[in-house]
Order: sequence, then structure tokens, then C-alpha cells
Amino acid sequence: MKFSYWEGKRLLQLATPVFFAQITLVLMSVVDTMMAGQVSANDLAALSIATGIWNPLIFSLQGILLAITGIVAHCHGAKDLTSIKSHFQQGMYLALILAAISLLLAQLTPLVFSRLGTSTQITDLSQQYIDFVKWGVLGFLVFSIYRNVTEGVGLTKPAFYISLIGLAVNVVANYIFIYGKLGMPAYGSAGCGLATTLVFWAMALAQWLYCKRSETMRALFLLSSFAKPNLSAICYIAKLGLPICLATLFEVTLFACIPLFIADLGAVAVSGHQIAASVTTVLFMMPLSLSMAIAIRIGNLSGQQANKQLKTAIFTSFCLATFIALFVALLTFIGRNSIVWLYTNNEQVALLASGIIVLACIYQLPDALQVAANGVLRGLKYTKPISYITFVSYWVIGFSLGYILAKTDLIAPAMGPKGFWIGIIVGLSAAAVMLLLSVRSRLASILSRC
Repeated sequence: MKFSYWEGKRLLQLATPVFFAQITLVLMSVVDTMMAGQVSANDLAALSIATGIWNPLIFSLQGILLAITGIVAHCHGAKDLTSIKSHFQQGMYLALILAAISLLLAQLTPLVFSRLGTSTQITDLSQQYIDFVKWGVLGFLVFSIYRNVTEGVGLTKPAFYISLIGLAVNVVANYIFIYGKLGMPAYGSAGCGLATTLVFWAMALAQWLYCKRSETMRALFLLSSFAKPNLSAICYIAKLGLPICLATLFEVTLFACIPLFIADLGAVAVSGHQIAASVTTVLFMMPLSLSMAIAIRIGNLSGQQANKQLKTAIFTSFCLATFIALFVALLTFIGRNSIVWLYTNNEQVALLASGIIVLACIYQLPDALQVAANGVLRGLKYTKPISYITFVSYWVIGFSLGYILAKTDLIAPAMGPKGFWIGIIVGLSAAAVMLLLSVRSRLASILSRC
């Protein structure tokens, strides 16, 4: 096997717009935090609690629909346009089911908030946020389906432009509903929930308008002769998407739980961890974007049954992931001190955060490889190993080791937050090895059938 410059260029062409789209979506969260923080500390705390509970749910639901990207890419490679239309329509029915589930789960949040031991003022704001944002879930899922289909046929730029529209709506709607402008009530941080709902529906509408005007998308006739629900087709998408959903849930909850387990170590420990986590969230957008591009490209080649080119593309994907990881790690290591001072002027917090970021640099390579392997498996429509590998790697290995290193003296003197990050390094490395072996096994199976 050898590195293909053409394949590398094609992957970067697909990944670059996805990267900017993901960064723009992250900026929406940053805008929410900054604007809510201008109101009061209670509003910021309420937003943090509400999104900490709600975001894992909505990103997990989105993970189920991510399977559509690989399915559509495969159909597009096979020039099976009828199947693309069919999977889109059945995906819409699945989105309705998932939205209904989210509304039911939203009824449980008062029970969760009542057990947090936080002031009533904060939990009331958090609940009001949920009461607003839950009505945007269907819009978000509809947007996700349109985006997945669009990207599945190789059109990754529209999502970036539409995310810019979403960011603009987010800023304006936040301004109106957080601070009570244009005659609207001042909802404080709860207004972010209403703004987010408007953003989701605006992005869904923008995706629909794009597909209506795009010559490529019009040729798919996505909305014409809308079929009745097909349980087997819906279950097929859900079956492929559930492992992606669970993998997302395992990762999101891992990083969400660590602050809870180090809270007793003091504000410096929590703050240092939070800064490092914020930085690595942005860094993760690069390998994540590449992974989404890999799923598209591998799906196309798999649908074409171009097995020789498929093998080259997979090898090139891992080479490119390695190059990007080393580049990101080097830049982050060099600029780590300058980065942390953007977050804090506390010397102790900055020192701890800088040390944790060094550890984050170490895991860039295994993280990039495991997420690239995830993209390959999604492109091959073989997602089953993803869920159990991520659970074992993140929780059984990573979290368990991290807890031992951070909170106990069993292996070494208790290391505090750094112990959890060492656990993350080991967990991600284990995930990379197991997922790479899964790709190797699946590729061998495909080639043996030739």
C-alpha cells in the first residue's frame, strides 16, 4: 500500500468545509456562554447545568442519523439514486420518532434538577431553558438528515454556509431573548434555549431551500411521492446508527463526568481541567471533520466496488490522520502557555491547565487514528464494533485507570486531574488499536469476496 496524493487531496477537499461548519457550531455554544455570563453568575450556572444534561441527549440522537451519510455515500457510489430518496424519507420518519423520545425525556428533567442540590433560582432557569429548547429538536434532526444526505453525495460546503446563517440567527435571537429587546421578555440564560430552537429551525429551512435549488439535489427528488413508513428500512438506519449514538454518548458523558469526580479537589483542579477540555474540544474538530470526509469517500468507493482504490483510500486516510495529529500536537505544545492565559489570569490554574494540555498533545495521534477508523467503518456500513469498543476503551479502561491515578495511591501518589487525562490517553490508544484491527478484519473480508 502507498499514500495517494490524489486521495489525500480529495479527503481534504471534503473535510475542510466540514471543519469550518463544526467550528461554527462550536462558536454558537461559545456565544451562548459569553452572552449569558453577562447577565449573572446564576444564569451562567443554569446554562451550564441545562446544556450538560441536554447536549449529550441531542448529540446522541444526531449520532443515530449519522449512519445516513455512509448509506447515501454508498448508494451514490453505486449510482442508486432511488435508494438515496428512500433512505431520506425513512430517515424523516425516524427523526419524528427520535424527536418524540426527546420530548418524553424532557419530562424527566425536573426530577434530575431537584436532586442536584442547587438553588431553586438556578434550577428554574435550567428547566425553562429545557422547556424552550426541546421544541427545536425536530428541526435539528431534520437539518441533520438533509445535511447527511447532502454530504453523502459529496457536497460538504453547504453545511458551512448554513452554519454561518445559524450563527447569525443565534447572536440576534440571544440578544433579543436574553436581554429582553424589541418588546420581548428578558429570559436571561433561558433565552438561549429559545434562540437555539429558532437556530435549529432556521438551519433546517436553509437546508431545505438549498436542496430545492441545487441541481444535484433536485435530481434526487427527495420529497416527491413520499413513501409510507417502512419499519424494516427505519430499523436498518437505526441499527447502523445506534453504535455511533452510543459511542457519542460514551465520549460526551466521560468528559462530562470527570469534573464531578474532581470537584472535591478544589476550584483550581476543576478550572484547570475545564480549560484543557475546552481547548481539546476545538482541536478535536480537525480529526472529526476528517473522519466525516473519510466516511463519505469510503462509502462512495464501497458502493462502486472499487476495492483496489478502496484499499489505497483507507491507507491514505490513516496517513493523513497521522500527519494532522502530529501537526496539531506540535502547534498546541508550542502555544500551550499563550492559549491558557486567554482563559485565566490565575497562575495556579494556568500552570495546571498547561500541564494537562501537554498530555492532550500526546493523545492527539491515537485520537486521530481511532476517529479515522470510525469514519472508515461508517463508510463500509459496519458500525457494530464501534459501540462496544468505545465503551470498553473509554470507560472500562480509560475512566477506571484515570480514577485510580487521580484519586487513589494504588499505582502512584494521587495525581489529581492529570490522572484522568493519563487514563484518557490509555483509553484512546486502546480504542485506536481495536478499531484499526476491526478495519483490517473488515477490509480483508471484502477483498476475500473479490
